[in-house]
Amino acid sequence: MNWITNYVRPKINSMLGRREVPENLWIKCPETGEMVFHKDLVENHYVIPASGYHMKMSATDRLNHMFDDGEYEVLPAPKVVQDPLKFRDSKKYTDRLKENRAKTGKDDTIVAGYGEVHGVPLVACVHDFGFMGGSLGIAAGEAIVQAFLAAVEHKVPLVMFPASGGARMQEGILSLMQLPRTTVAVEMLKEAGLPYIVVLTNPTTGGVSASYAMLGDIQLAEPGAEIGFAGKRVIEQTIREKLPEGFQTSEYLLEHGMVDMVVHRHDLPSTIARLIAMLMKKPPIATLQIEDKSSANGVEVLPAPANGAEPEPVASN
Repeated sequence: MNWITNYVRPKINSMLGRREVPENLWIKCPETGEMVFHKDLVENHYVIPASGYHMKMSATDRLNHMFDDGEYEVLPAPKVVQDPLKFRDSKKYTDRLKENRAKTGKDDTIVAGYGEVHGVPLVACVHDFGFMGGSLGIAAGEAIVQAFLAAVEHKVPLVMFPASGGARMQEGILSLMQLPRTTVAVEMLKEAGLPYIVVLTNPTTGGVSASYAMLGDIQLAEPGAEIGFAGKRVIEQTIREKLPEGFQTSEYLLEHGMVDMVVHRHDLPSTIARLIAMLMKKPPIATLQIEDKSSANGVEVLPAPANGAEPEPVASN
């Protein structure tokens, strides 16, 4: 027991009327060092307002942001064998699971939901990086497979949001077996003629990037996301060459054809809805609800024609 910290300091604070300030009240931007008020960051969906840096996001926050009015049905998490290898490193694997469940309030790293995005029904499957680095284990693999089965049952697309350091080492070969299992699940969805869209977030690495994270019909990515299999340092030590600046970022992969689009987090719901409408040959999703002619920045936008065609901009006088 520290006498000064545990007794003297609280006594002085109570005499002076001081209150303890929560440690996470201000968040530091990893890119610029700017301090951002936590409430402002939450309201901006964990994107730093000035720099545009995309912070990590919990699975629940991600689903609330994606689905219309934050309303969706959480798909039940499957029950699996806990600690099948009786693994222990600096502490027991069972103890690590208990700690992460208490910290995140989730059974494991995968959370899946069924709902609508701009009126388009879909299943969204999200990694929560806060749970053991989003690592892929038996529970996560089974949850992903069940999410794909739910999408096939409802005849709706599936959108995957990977954020992971790779396979979970505490489950050894059993975690690696989830790579082919999830790949088969992807093929089941495609055989049903349903779209599969992947949104690569920071980070997407290891076995996750070597399986379902790179098998989307369309590969989207958030700005600045780290995407790859092995880390940059490991690659440089292996090939004994200096890698290019920005290697393994979403922008670099876009330039080299590994990613189809880099999309700002705020634009993801509308972009995904439009892509699904095109892939499923449905009428285009209206991005603006317009009843009468309106003018913005010197351009008039006409209401959408009844046949579902895109409205044409008309220059204002």
